[in-house]
Amino acid sequence: MRRYALIFFLLICQVGVTWECAAKTLNFRDSTGQMITLSSCPERVVSLVPGITEIIMRIGAGGSVVGITYYSELSRGAAGKTIVGGFLAPSARKIAELHPDLIFYVSRQRKLVEAFRGSAVLVDLETKGIDDAFRHIKLLGAIFGREKKAAELAMEERARLALIRKKVSRIPGSRRLRVMRIMGRKRLMAPGDDSFQNDFIRAAGGIPPEWGRRGSVVPVTLDEWKRFNAQAIYGCGGDSRLLDMLKRPGWNQVDAVKNGRIYFFPCELTCRAASHVGYFVQWLSSWLYEDQFSKKEDFVLPECPISEKSIDVDLSYVKQGKIIKSRIKDFINKTLLLEFTHPMSVVSSLEGERTGISFVGNHYFPPPSWGLEHRRGLKGLRSDTFRVLGLSRKNTSMLFTGANMDNLAIVRKSFRDITVYALVTAGVMSNAQRMSRDRGNFYEPYRAKNNSPGTINIIILANARLSSRAMTRAIITATEAKTAALSDLDIRSTYTPVVNQATGTGTDNIIVVQGEGPLLHASGGHTKLGELIARAVYQGVRNAIARQNGLLQGRSIFQRLKERKISLFSIARQEARPGMDILLLEKIEGTLMKPEYSGFMQGILAVSDAVEHGSAGPGTLVSVDNWCRITASRIAGHEVKIREPASLSNLPVVLRKGLGAIVCGCQALVNQETESISITP
Repeated sequence: MRRYALIFFLLICQVGVTWECAAKTLNFRDSTGQMITLSSCPERVVSLVPGITEIIMRIGAGGSVVGITYYSELSRGAAGKTIVGGFLAPSARKIAELHPDLIFYVSRQRKLVEAFRGSAVLVDLETKGIDDAFRHIKLLGAIFGREKKAAELAMEERARLALIRKKVSRIPGSRRLRVMRIMGRKRLMAPGDDSFQNDFIRAAGGIPPEWGRRGSVVPVTLDEWKRFNAQAIYGCGGDSRLLDMLKRPGWNQVDAVKNGRIYFFPCELTCRAASHVGYFVQWLSSWLYEDQFSKKEDFVLPECPISEKSIDVDLSYVKQGKIIKSRIKDFINKTLLLEFTHPMSVVSSLEGERTGISFVGNHYFPPPSWGLEHRRGLKGLRSDTFRVLGLSRKNTSMLFTGANMDNLAIVRKSFRDITVYALVTAGVMSNAQRMSRDRGNFYEPYRAKNNSPGTINIIILANARLSSRAMTRAIITATEAKTAALSDLDIRSTYTPVVNQATGTGTDNIIVVQGEGPLLHASGGHTKLGELIARAVYQGVRNAIARQNGLLQGRSIFQRLKERKISLFSIARQEARPGMDILLLEKIEGTLMKPEYSGFMQGILAVSDAVEHGSAGPGTLVSVDNWCRITASRIAGHEVKIREPASLSNLPVVLRKGLGAIVCGCQALVNQETESISITP
């Protein structure tokens, strides 16, 4: 009866949500001024706008979304959604297959979506400023019947902006920095005067340039560059290719370059005004005004714990487990803290072996705090954290991370009377590396104060008493399991992504707790204890990466190419005939959305790694050549002569051949299409 009552309750709740949407008619104007009328919540939505997709997911309406572009693939809640192509050239065929009842788009996609007028509601939502982002949050809340969640999200981001407004109000105008967002690959570009990018700069307390030109992207001449003389510049990941250009004479003569004030942020923050505007403005502002934000007299809010919530770790010696939210240097920090019933020993890769430990934990300090804390080093970070939380260095062993504690993974594994817990946080998008291949540039005698906190952090506990030998050996077991998880997920090295999988992040740390119960001495892979540790860590690392970064094993070929810093748009732009770049991009993306050719490229990536690491046999390249020839001809529908495009010359040989086959086959399709148009009477 209880089960039936629960089912009935859930059905009532579900119907209630539907009624909430259906009981009212919603009228609004989109960015074109067109009046839109909705009589109920949409049920099959295709979002071609990454920022809009992000908001939909954050207000909990992702269940209505059936199609997205691959630029939204890593948004939380987007896993499993059908990819309809990229932002510039989404596939009309793929959209049609989804039978959408509503499509979100922007003006540059209008020609494509017009084909759906009459079968779907078309809503143009353009974001030209921070105010637009908040209007969209409110509107999407109304469209999906998520007004309360949308209001909470808007309030959270407005509070972040208000905090920065207070902080920068204390900085005199004469000390405000000239700040510029840089864009481009081979040519320096910047946002136009009407771009939301300049809203970010102003909200962060900076002074943006004024070019006298409008638009999302405008070219910048050397004279304009020198005249503005930016004191700080920033871009997203791909813009780092401009660094070589900024070393050239003239370009290297602005203050930002001379003083090394060049920053790079995640593209989903710099290139969208969506649901994280306050978060990004805090991050940007804290880097611009690191000195001012570090001074205690300039804090605007008290440093103190704010709230806490319990977590369940069912071990006899764990008195309580909780996640504490606190405010340190004006920014929200989060700490996982486990308190023991009595002191015990731990082995920590950050601190070595310690005794008399009553608390172990993992502390998250957010991106706006990174510059403030890194300059003080681990000692200062620990001191600030312990002071605010009321902890003592003598009986506390703590790890530190930039991975959000909201994304903590807790995994429990048992066999008979042995139970193991792994508590894991993980982020792999900024400093993943492959040991033995990537360089280490940190030289301790000269940089001893800049110890980095952990990125993949693991706390291991068991319902047994582990000897010193078992605790120490458990670090190797856990490390091997962590690396296995990274390998199976194909996590790439941040520094050499085209050729190397990552083995870790270079800042990973582990705490193994002594525990209590039967005394165990062995924790290697052949022991049951070691097996449980490995299984818990493996699953914990995968879960934590999925929550923090959105990386799943079955992610698309588009995402896997992006992780290798391979841009299909750049390839199409370089390889297409004049005026045909978007058409070629459409063909390439459309081809890779087909399982046959997606599978081909997945195989090429695997073979490329094998060849680069020397594990492939001598006949591999001959087989790859044949495979590529057949694939290119199948794409084109006739025999195609393969060539290796110049745009791929910096890639490993197998990747050159595989992508070359896709490009050549798609170029043949473009040629056929344009020739047929040109001969039509």
